[in-house]
Amino acid sequence: MAADAPTRPSLRERKKAKTRAAIRQATYRIVAEHGWEAATTDRIAAAAEVSPSTVARYFPVREDILLTDEDDAVLEARLRARPAGEDPLESLRAVLLEAVRAALAEAPEETRLRARLMVEIPAVRTRLAETTAETGRRLTRVLADRTGRAPDALEVRVFTAAVLGAFREATVYWAERGRTDDLVALLDRTLDTLRGGPSLP
Repeated sequence: MAADAPTRPSLRERKKAKTRAAIRQATYRIVAEHGWEAATTDRIAAAAEVSPSTVARYFPVREDILLTDEDDAVLEARLRARPAGEDPLESLRAVLLEAVRAALAEAPEETRLRARLMVEIPAVRTRLAETTAETGRRLTRVLADRTGRAPDALEVRVFTAAVLGAFREATVYWAERGRTDDLVALLDRTLDTLRGGPSLP
């Protein structure tokens, strides 16, 4: 039997996605030219040609404009699709590095700016930790299913949190050093470090 064709997003969903993208693009333009403090809700709304209430409705927390990209469901689906029996670290390596490669290919300047703001703006860094925790909960459920453990098993939670935390720390390292290194290579090294610990110089 042929697989079902992917469901096309409804007109309403497409309009919502277009509005979210417009708000996000306007914010990045303002931040790149004038800094984070200049990116007020009113200014973002004017640049995106929407009302301030629309900005607040789509992004109740202003920092989420920079940090949320609706990719958690994609990561979850890709992790579930990895080969059965694959080492959990290698499964996460595959899906997370794929996501980073896509971000760098599709929006390189936004990706670099987001990393810089993680270092410079405490509120952005704090919100990132909160959103990463939600990503971790979704990926933890997948790994628990794949390894036959309970959804709230401590070992799976700690493992997933360690991987995502290491990714965040490596991204900060990249940003602190001018964002000129190969980020994907740095993240790959990071996962090798989790497996074996730091090697002697």
